Amino acid sequence: MEIPFSKLSGAGNDFIIIDNRSRAVDLTHLQIRDLCTRRTGIGADGLILIDPSEHCDFSMKYYNADGYPGSMCGNGGRCAVYFASMAGIPSSFENGYKFEANGNRYDAWVTGPETVKLRMLAPEGFRNDMTIEGYTCHSVDTGSPHAIIYTDNLENIHVTGIGSTIRHRTDFFPEGTNVNFIEITSFDSLSLRTFERGVEDETLACGTGAVASALMSKRLGKIKGTVVLVRVKSGEILEVSFSEDMKEVFLTGPAKIVFKGRFVTEE
Repeated sequence: MEIPFSKLSGAGNDFIIIDNRSRAVDLTHLQIRDLCTRRTGIGADGLILIDPSEHCDFSMKYYNADGYPGSMCGNGGRCAVYFASMAGIPSSFENGYKFEANGNRYDAWVTGPETVKLRMLAPEGFRNDMTIEGYTCHSVDTGSPHAIIYTDNLENIHVTGIGSTIRHRTDFFPEGTNVNFIEITSFDSLSLRTFERGVEDETLACGTGAVASALMSKRLGKIKGTVVLVRVKSGEILEVSFSEDMKEVFLTGPAKIVFKGRFVTEE
């Protein structure tokens, strides 16, 4: 079976996206893992199926690079909406889509050339000042769980080593966690590096991690205002904006098609 796909990048987070509104594509977790494996596959942080939806414009089914279903992916959601707009999938409102992911509804808008704004869920489960592996950690769930560590030396921190260890501390995070390392760079900006569970490595960007980092930094008084610019590992900038009560949260940033192709699977 020959399956068309598009490879998209959201600020460096990269995804294989397949239009599966016909429900013709049924991949095993091993096939997804192999497709996402760099050097021997297409290579990606995750794979997204654009499935039909009864109540929204489409349903986003997200898989991590390990081949297993993942929680919400902010940059993946933004890339899915950009893919939908380029593929001509009908939308509910001008320049905008509503889609479902993990049982939740999300709204998003193509706000400019290769730019998408996504309404996120309100954060849940703020926890402060946990000592884990000798580091002061904070945590919050922004659709995916995130641990947060502040540093004054982001460039030289051992993201994969420390991140992998904390990611597996199930005594603090029963389902595992993403791990974010943050350096505050001004009153309204920060730099971020993220170790992502499911990828089991540092990624060039993380949308839910950017949101978690901005909201936690505001909550701790490290950031002023309600618009935060987050520089991710790729060097791209994600904008996180939110209401004072943090019930309205938006993630805005670049999304683009890198290339298109086809791959073959056995029937």
